[in-house]
Amino acid sequence: MKNLAARVWEGFLTYALKFGVVGILGMVLDVGIFNLLLVGTFGTGHFYSTAIGAKLISTSVAIIFNWIGNRYWTFRENRRTRVWLELLEYSIVSIGGLAIAEACIWFTHHVLGQTSLLATNIAANVVGLALGTAFRFVLYRYWVYGTQRSDGLQNLTAAAALEPEPEDALVKS
Repeated sequence: MKNLAARVWEGFLTYALKFGVVGILGMVLDVGIFNLLLVGTFGTGHFYSTAIGAKLISTSVAIIFNWIGNRYWTFRENRRTRVWLELLEYSIVSIGGLAIAEACIWFTHHVLGQTSLLATNIAANVVGLALGTAFRFVLYRYWVYGTQRSDGLQNLTAAAALEPEPEDALVKS
């Protein structure tokens, strides 16, 4: 029983560490784009130069980057044969994580009345990111890339190994 628990923990830890590496790279991309848009690098007075607009755009770019990293590295054994369905489910979960970050920005701006660049970054990239990351990891691991998925590559490979070899018609006389 102890050996089983150790294997489960090691498997979980491997996924969590890979997810963390992909997530950190995605976060650098997200935070960088967010702040470039927010400080007006590409102009001001546009939707993308507001906190909500900047976060929407920066997170969308990070979602695509993270999907590629998680699909081909973190969860590669469980990636799906129906790529578009996987991307749709991944995007739904990611939008849930984005909604958490957006809610943190909204709460900070409209309830707490804090609109400084520092307060906005803490709301979006500390509190929102922490809550959103936990939400996304659980749903990616157990829904999008869950081992129970019938179209997962690992399950298809295992099923193919169990299929009996076709009998040669010439051998049967």
